[in-house]
Amino acid sequence: MITKDQKDNLFSLVKSLTKSEKRQFKLYVGRLGVNSDSKFLKLFNLLDKSKAYNEGAILKSGIVKKSQLANVKAHLYKQILISLKLNPSHQNVRLQIREQLDFASILYHKGLYKQSLKILDKAKELAIANEEKNSAFEIVELEKVIESQYITRSISTRADELAIQAKELSALNVIASKLSNLSLQLYSIILKTGYVRNEKEATILINYFNKRLPVTKNKKLGFREKLWLYKAHLWYSFLMQDFLNCYKYASKWVDLFYQNPSMINLNPVFFLKGNNYLLESIFFVRNKPKFVKKLEHFKATVNSPKFAKDENVATLIFLYSNFHNINQHFIDGSFEEGLELIPVIEKELIKFEDKIDPHHRLVFYYKFASLEFGAGNNKACIKHLDKIISNKTLSMREDLLCFSRVLNLVAHYEAGLDYHLETLLRSTYKFLIKMNELHEVQKEMIKFIRGLQDIYPQDLKNAFKKLHKTLVAFEDHPYERRAFLYLDIISWLESKIENKPVSEIINTKYLTKYAH
Repeated sequence: MITKDQKDNLFSLVKSLTKSEKRQFKLYVGRLGVNSDSKFLKLFNLLDKSKAYNEGAILKSGIVKKSQLANVKAHLYKQILISLKLNPSHQNVRLQIREQLDFASILYHKGLYKQSLKILDKAKELAIANEEKNSAFEIVELEKVIESQYITRSISTRADELAIQAKELSALNVIASKLSNLSLQLYSIILKTGYVRNEKEATILINYFNKRLPVTKNKKLGFREKLWLYKAHLWYSFLMQDFLNCYKYASKWVDLFYQNPSMINLNPVFFLKGNNYLLESIFFVRNKPKFVKKLEHFKATVNSPKFAKDENVATLIFLYSNFHNINQHFIDGSFEEGLELIPVIEKELIKFEDKIDPHHRLVFYYKFASLEFGAGNNKACIKHLDKIISNKTLSMREDLLCFSRVLNLVAHYEAGLDYHLETLLRSTYKFLIKMNELHEVQKEMIKFIRGLQDIYPQDLKNAFKKLHKTLVAFEDHPYERRAFLYLDIISWLESKIENKPVSEIINTKYLTKYAH
């Protein structure tokens, strides 16, 4: 199945440009001495005005022949990137170091060794100060090459100095590389399957993690190595559903940035992700006062004029702020209050359409559905869930796809749409069986809803009580409890037994158990 509106790379790049970036591009092209009739500039203007990429329209315009189009597009793409590189808003420490390294290489090839070494020394200082140790290692390697050809009196001590520096940087780069590989592999497991589901999976994960975790004792770890270390531990704790350790490592991650404020603007994406996981782990331990405090701190930091934003950063701020704006209403059952967020976020989602991947869009729909369900709006809940269930192209996050179907069944039952139940039960059961492993909570839910058609109305309350008794046993089970993170079935059953809205049940629990 072809996804709607497959984007052309060049067209997407042109459409991502801000007004100032377009102006800068035209100034840059002017400096190249290109006349306004040039093919690539005409193509740029045409794409800028177009609402969608249409090759037929480009060829019809007479700007280029079909045989020339690929070359002109490639040239335009390259020129836009060069122009963006020159744009002050894209200048950062990494680019400065890269540029200095390029200058030093040119001077070296011209035989101007002394000048080259001088530039490299400054660039190396900048790289080390900003935790750019891969670049620093590259600089030291070039310094070694130049020193071996440029004879100075201090060559013996200089050679030792550079050798030691190269060895230290190399050791730290190896640790960082191992930790970043481990984090990435654990993160891909999270995206693919979610939390560990049983003892067997837990054992595999524990062995996997311990085998790949590099020994960091007695090593002088810098900001970058600590960041990857905390990340690896965080993913591991999430997979194991050890939310207290999630909180511990997410706190370390975020505190690391606050202790090194210059790193916030240099690595804004890591800063944002750290805050996202910190808020998520507080959400899982259901501490609303701490959650609200951290969320406010996060928003204050990212909305401050000092916080640099590009399109990628702005998208992540939108995602994380809104995920957690919604989550705070799940903690204490204030669903009605949370409903106001849905139309606002839906409108914003259109604005970020090209920037948000299908997985995160799916998470929003599930959160919207859960808010509507909690507020008793079952038909609205079903409408949001349908966007997830009808998406046949998404293979990730089995857990979310699974709980969307279970919630869909419950919402249909609550909405009184009984005539759909038989078909729904069959398709849900078929889907769940296809999953690697069916959880006890899901099995019991399916069994219960399947039996609902044969229960007399006067016996319903007893049936709810029976299921409640069965499921409560799983509430603190290390692998079964994950079901309740997505869908608070226990509170729903209590609402049926006590004849109260589910929001009231959750709020009462929150006040007795979590409010401080």
